[in-house]
Amino acid sequence: MAMSSTSCCSGLLAKRSAAFAPSPIQQLSLLAQRCNAINLAEGFPDFPAPLEVKEAAIAAIQAEFNQYRHVQGVCEKVAEAFENTHGVKVDPKTQVTICCGQSEAMAASVFAVVESGDEVVLLDPAYETYEACVILAGGIPRYVALDPPHWSLDVKKLENAFGPCTKAIIVNSPHNPTGKVFSHYELGAIAALCWKYDCLAITDEVYEHITFEESKHISLASFPGMQQRTIVTSSLSKTFSVTGWRVGWAIAPAVINAVIQNIHVKLTDSAPAPFQEAALVALQSSPSFYVQLQQEYKERRDFVCNMLVQAGFSNFLKPQGSFFVFAQLPDKCPLNDVDYVAELIKEAGVAIVPGCGFFHPKNWTTMPAIQDHPASADKLHMSEQGLDMAAISGNGIYLERFVRVAFCKDMVTLMAADAAIKKYSVRLNSPSA
Repeated sequence: MAMSSTSCCSGLLAKRSAAFAPSPIQQLSLLAQRCNAINLAEGFPDFPAPLEVKEAAIAAIQAEFNQYRHVQGVCEKVAEAFENTHGVKVDPKTQVTICCGQSEAMAASVFAVVESGDEVVLLDPAYETYEACVILAGGIPRYVALDPPHWSLDVKKLENAFGPCTKAIIVNSPHNPTGKVFSHYELGAIAALCWKYDCLAITDEVYEHITFEESKHISLASFPGMQQRTIVTSSLSKTFSVTGWRVGWAIAPAVINAVIQNIHVKLTDSAPAPFQEAALVALQSSPSFYVQLQQEYKERRDFVCNMLVQAGFSNFLKPQGSFFVFAQLPDKCPLNDVDYVAELIKEAGVAIVPGCGFFHPKNWTTMPAIQDHPASADKLHMSEQGLDMAAISGNGIYLERFVRVAFCKDMVTLMAADAAIKKYSVRLNSPSA
């Protein structure tokens, strides 16, 4: 009896590939495309990148910078910017590697230091790339649930996840999906645990320049003694609205950076040459550029928060950084996150992301906790009941009650989404519905 090609090929797959099955998010993305939905799901801007940065890329292409290329000047500008921002001196020749975006920088960093059986601490909810990198490296993810509604870090719970097999902790601040900016106290506690358990910190700082009000981004590498224990990853993508250019970097101690650089060369050889040239211009942007960036994103954030309140949402942290709102579904909504998103796409023509893909309860070392009282109104939208922590049961209902909304969009796009959602809400609440 002949074996089908599908079953034959399935038997040849690596066991680790089972961890990368399609998620509901991917299926919903296809639905959004078919419905031509307004995209508040994916984290990329739909407005133009800075003109001078685009012109630099065009000039580089016309100057025939179109082959494999390493632009050492980008390393120098990354090191200079990091020292100016965080007060940490970096050697651009031995401590910086330019990669194909932050994603490759993260992968190369994890591959450089994590081996089979090593445990890596992750903070949940978490961006899915981190777990993928750890699994591909042969490591074991150990998740610590952040506590809603502020998504605060319980230091005692965090230490429970550390042990003799801990190799690293991955920290993303400002945080995707919650919009949290980790405090000096929380980062200091992480630094202390890295010292206590002799492990590394790998950071994702791509939203470093998108923070609001009094919240300020602090790099773990700036804490005493942490430069030698920290691998920083970041990129041009979010700050300069060029997510498709794939220019990112890793900053690491020289010994580790040398390995990251070797892995990068074996994986991709070099970041896109003309966009490295454009990075030289981007990384010399004036302070006023970053001020304007924050002001414009604050306007978008406030608009989307108000849009959600008008649509019946009340339980969410007002983002302190990044360009996402992570909101609990209204109490009266009978749908889970995936069904709600599917209905919003079909009925309102607006796409957002179900939150379940960011949670990893099977790997939680501790359960999340809820604060007994709401925060001040200017920081948190929250109903009198707060979040229903009783729903964190074996069936995972609590984990199906969040959605992520991206506000990295032109105001015209956001206003169109607002109008569509308002029409949908009217139909939903009408007597004939």
